[in-house]
Amino acid sequence: MTRYAELYWLFLINRLKILMEYRVNFIIGASSTIFLQAAGLLTIWVVMRQIPSLNGWSFDEVLLIYGLVTLAKSINHMFADNLWTVGRSYIRTGGFDRFLVRPIDPLFHLLADRFCHDGIGNFLVGAVLVVKASTALHIAWTPVNLLYLFTAVLSGGLIFIALNLISCVSAFWIMDSVPVMRLVFDNHMFAQYPLTIYPKAISIWLTWVIPYGFASFYPASHLLGYDIGNLAWLGPLIAATLLVVAYRVWLFGLKHYSGTGS
Repeated sequence: MTRYAELYWLFLINRLKILMEYRVNFIIGASSTIFLQAAGLLTIWVVMRQIPSLNGWSFDEVLLIYGLVTLAKSINHMFADNLWTVGRSYIRTGGFDRFLVRPIDPLFHLLADRFCHDGIGNFLVGAVLVVKASTALHIAWTPVNLLYLFTAVLSGGLIFIALNLISCVSAFWIMDSVPVMRLVFDNHMFAQYPLTIYPKAISIWLTWVIPYGFASFYPASHLLGYDIGNLAWLGPLIAATLLVVAYRVWLFGLKHYSGTGS
């Protein structure tokens, strides 16, 4: 673990050196997601102007949910965005083979190969939304609540990474895995709102099948004092289970990788 931590740090420093060679591009990339998030926030504002309560949820409570899922998504965006490119940029071109001839884990190499600075904007937006919403809702940031917030955001980020890893493995067979990944990833947009506004089937889907609800709705419900039982504490367990499953799926795909001849 120490060796891989040191290696990741070296990869990260090298990546930041490359990015800082083009500082304007770095700033534009890091801030671009802020403007993209503005569209989603504008939609929420317009809806809540017409409907002040979404099945009992106020505007600031919805903002808290949106902020939490944005924070979780930013972790995936910064540290695992390379999963989106595994088919197009590595397998199709033959570049994936270099991961297989180096004395480090291929998945680690893939993830460490590219830190995506665009995710910094997502992180800042999520942090601002959580602070704004929690201030308006008078959430007391005790050490216990802060620890819960940190755990919930980290668990949510790992859920995003695990689901992206599972779906990106399709690249070993169809080469371009983006449509499959998009089919799974876009479910998170439902989790930007309270799950109670949806039919029961969607709530179950976002809890037990594509569990983005543990990156947003359930942590927000707990912080707001709603009684949701054990669902408030299942996020880390869900994340750990998904990561184990995702890595096994990855190993299965890697076993069947045969190259493209590029």
